[in-house]
Amino acid sequence: MRDGLRQSMAWLHTWSGLIVGWVLFAVFVTGTASYYRADISRWMQPELKVGEARAPEAIAASVERGVAYLQIHAGAARAWFITPPRPDKPVVELFWRNRPGLPPGHVLLDPETGAPAQVRDTKGGDFLYQFHFELHMAPLWGRWIVGICSMIMLVALISGIITHRRIFADFFTLRRDRSAQRGWLDAHNVTGVLALPFHLMITYTGIAILGLTYMPWGVTAAYRGDTQALFAESGQVVPIRPPSGQPGTLAPVGPIVLRGIAAMPQAVERVSIRNPKDAHATVIVMFEEPHGLSHEHPQIAFDGTSGAILGMSATALRPATRTFATLVGLHEAHFAGPVLRVLFFLSGLMGCAMVASGLVLWSVSRMPNAGERASFGLRLVQALNIGTVVGLPGAVAVYFLANRLLPLDLAGRAEWEIQAFFGAWIAVGLMPLVRPHRRAWYEGLALVSVLYLAVVAADLIVLADHPVRRSGGDPLFAWFDGAMLLLSGFFAIAARKVRHYAAPRRIRNTAQAAAVTRGLSRRTDLEPASQPFPIRHAAPIGGSPSRAEAERDHKNTP
Repeated sequence: MRDGLRQSMAWLHTWSGLIVGWVLFAVFVTGTASYYRADISRWMQPELKVGEARAPEAIAASVERGVAYLQIHAGAARAWFITPPRPDKPVVELFWRNRPGLPPGHVLLDPETGAPAQVRDTKGGDFLYQFHFELHMAPLWGRWIVGICSMIMLVALISGIITHRRIFADFFTLRRDRSAQRGWLDAHNVTGVLALPFHLMITYTGIAILGLTYMPWGVTAAYRGDTQALFAESGQVVPIRPPSGQPGTLAPVGPIVLRGIAAMPQAVERVSIRNPKDAHATVIVMFEEPHGLSHEHPQIAFDGTSGAILGMSATALRPATRTFATLVGLHEAHFAGPVLRVLFFLSGLMGCAMVASGLVLWSVSRMPNAGERASFGLRLVQALNIGTVVGLPGAVAVYFLANRLLPLDLAGRAEWEIQAFFGAWIAVGLMPLVRPHRRAWYEGLALVSVLYLAVVAADLIVLADHPVRRSGGDPLFAWFDGAMLLLSGFFAIAARKVRHYAAPRRIRNTAQAAAVTRGLSRRTDLEPASQPFPIRHAAPIGGSPSRAEAERDHKNTP
């Protein structure tokens, strides 16, 4: 650390943030959207009408209809999962895991008839949620990549705190009338400091949740890699019996569900049936988590052939297990009411802005002088910035738009929506290769604004019972479209700012530079307008400039 602790931390903060910044931006955007995962899924399946809570007998009957469907269409599966209807999703959702090598199955049923429900095929908000921690990759690879990036982000946050000499002063500082570099630096500082507790919490809990993935050696040594045995001993889940290899007949599941409902005050969330055709079949009734920070799901296990109770999850978790469950609850915010959920969402947006402004700041601070050619590394970072900061929001808009425009009977419709998402992302990412840098920024931002506006237009045109067109409609669609309009307006303003950006004036000689330092300068001719953010030199990201850096900044500031 020959340059001192703060300078070393500034270097670490700059480069650690740049290396993983594009992945972190994608994680923040999709994770922030996941706070409204259920609402996004409802918007993307408008055929589902919000209903009322059902009586226990009706829930048990709907589970029986799900079992009847599975026995016919998934008899060879090794596990069945049945989600009974609830007010916000009044259908029976079935999922089953086949033998190794075969894909899983999924279907939605009408709870009254047991026939497949007429609902458009879509991943809804689940796609954004899973992308948040798996990047739509193989689960192990995706979680490792996100975990490594999260660890580096924790390093960037801590080094950024050390770099800040005046962290609270920077909270109130936004120097838009100074150089572009100062404006981006202050924007990065404000969004980073304003939601700093959230950034630290969400990063640390995200790493801790998948800790067994990154450090499995304790489970390997103590449980020989049997994670389920660890969860069962800690009281999180009930133990599952291995299959006996002997055929068995499944008892009626409805009465089993009713017994579970009578034993627990929480509502039923899911019923899983393991090894349904085996003599050791197990029916597990899982209940919704109690209200609170701790992310717990009480469970009762029944013998699938006799209906006898095999075990219950611990009602009082051990301290270590409760600590882990609390970290999960903090990260996913299931406990949050409407107001607190909005606060989590806004904090997530500030995380997106913090990462995006840091990426732009890196490239802005390294812009070449007029007549000089940008290095390959700078051009690469600029292209990745556009492809990520502009491309990902555009891809999300196309994902929503595809949900409204694709034919309802299209085979593999859910996959087509996802392909539209990645296709739009790739298309925007290629823009810097065919358009000048500044044009790529404002044209991309303008395109994203139009896409979000198109989402609202498609929703109004396609839905006959939209609350704007007909009274009595679900207000969710009006709120969702209002959010899309706000996003459209934000990107339109950003595009206009970039298009009409007036570059700062340059100081021609050292005499004028000295005058600026004394506060006696006069503005001279303009910087070339071909550069979207023309700055000569860099200051440490997230830190207050040294005296030498301040004087250097004066030389490039009107």
